[in-house]
Amino acid sequence: MQRRNTDIHDVARKAGVSSATVSRVLAGNESVNVELRERVLDAVRELNYRPNRVAQSLRVQKSSTIGLIIPDIQNALFLSLVRAVEDLAYAHQLNVILCNTDDNPEKQKSYLDIMRSQQAAGLIVVPTHPKDAKMLSPVQASGTPIVLVDREISGFEADTVIVDNFRGTQLAIAHLVALGYRRIAILAGPQNLTPGRERLQGYYAALDSADVEPIPELVKMGTFKLDSGYDLTRELMLSANPPDAIFASNNLMALGCLRALHEMRVRIPEEVALISFDDMPWAEDLNPPLTAITQPSYELGQQALELLLNRMKNPDAAYRKVILQPQLIIRKSCGANRQE
Repeated sequence: MQRRNTDIHDVARKAGVSSATVSRVLAGNESVNVELRERVLDAVRELNYRPNRVAQSLRVQKSSTIGLIIPDIQNALFLSLVRAVEDLAYAHQLNVILCNTDDNPEKQKSYLDIMRSQQAAGLIVVPTHPKDAKMLSPVQASGTPIVLVDREISGFEADTVIVDNFRGTQLAIAHLVALGYRRIAILAGPQNLTPGRERLQGYYAALDSADVEPIPELVKMGTFKLDSGYDLTRELMLSANPPDAIFASNNLMALGCLRALHEMRVRIPEEVALISFDDMPWAEDLNPPLTAITQPSYELGQQALELLLNRMKNPDAAYRKVILQPQLIIRKSCGANRQE
C-alpha cells in the first residue's frame, strides 16, 4: 500500500500546535514566538515535510478577500457598519464581499459555503440566530477567522463587538420618566436575538429603578422590521388605554411607528412621545425631529475589522469582546421642553 504524504496537519500534531501556526511559521510570519517556531521547524525536519507550493500560493490569494455577512442592508445601522469595514479594508488592500441574509439561516449557510469556497481570509458576521454555533464552528475550525458583530452566540467562542443595549435602553426610559411619562410602551424586537432581549431587559430594569410598574399590555413583541412597528403601534393606539410614550427597539420599528401615528393623526409629542433605539441620518429632518439612542455604528465596523486583522495575524491569541457605549440624542419627539 502506498504511504500517505506528510501534510501540514501531521506537522501540527507533532509540534503540538495548530495548523494555522504551522502555516505562519512556514510563511515566515514573525508573530510566532521563538519556542513555537522551533517546535514547528523541528517537526518539519523530523517528518521531512515538503510544503505544497501550489497550496501556499492559493493561501496567499485567499488573504486578499474578506466576507461581511449582515442581516438587513436597508437598515441604516448596517449601512454605516459596511462603510466602516470597506474603508478600513481598502486601507489594508483587502477586498470585501458583502452578503445580505435577511435574517434567514438558510441564506446565511449558503453565504458561508460560498465564503469557504472562495477561501476568504476572514469573516465578519452579524448572526441570524443565537444557535448559529453549529453553522459557524466548521468554518472557524477550517482556519477561517470569524468576528461577530451586534449579536452574540451561545457556545461559540469568537472575537465580538457589541453595543451596550441594556444601558442604552435604560437611558431612553429614564429620559421619558424624567419628562413625566408613566404609561411607556415598548415595541420589542425578537427575543432570540441579543439586541432584542437586552433592550427588553433594559426597559424593565429602568422602570423598576424609577418605581414605575410595568403594564403588560404595553409590551408588544415584534420583529426589527418597519411593518412590525407599524402594526404594533396601531394596536397600542387603538386600545382602550393607549400609552403616553413609545420606545421603539430599532430604527425600522420607529419608522413604522411614525407612519402609523401620522396616518392616525396622533400628534407627537402632544398625544404620545416617541423615542427610538438607533439614530438615523434623517432623524433631525423628521416631523418632529426624533429623540434617539445613537449607536456608534461606524465604530462597530472599525472595531470588527481591527479584531479580524489581529486574528488573521495572531490566530492563537485570546478572544476579545468589545462593548461600545450608546448615547442619548435629545430632539423634540418626547417634548423635552416640558422640563426645560
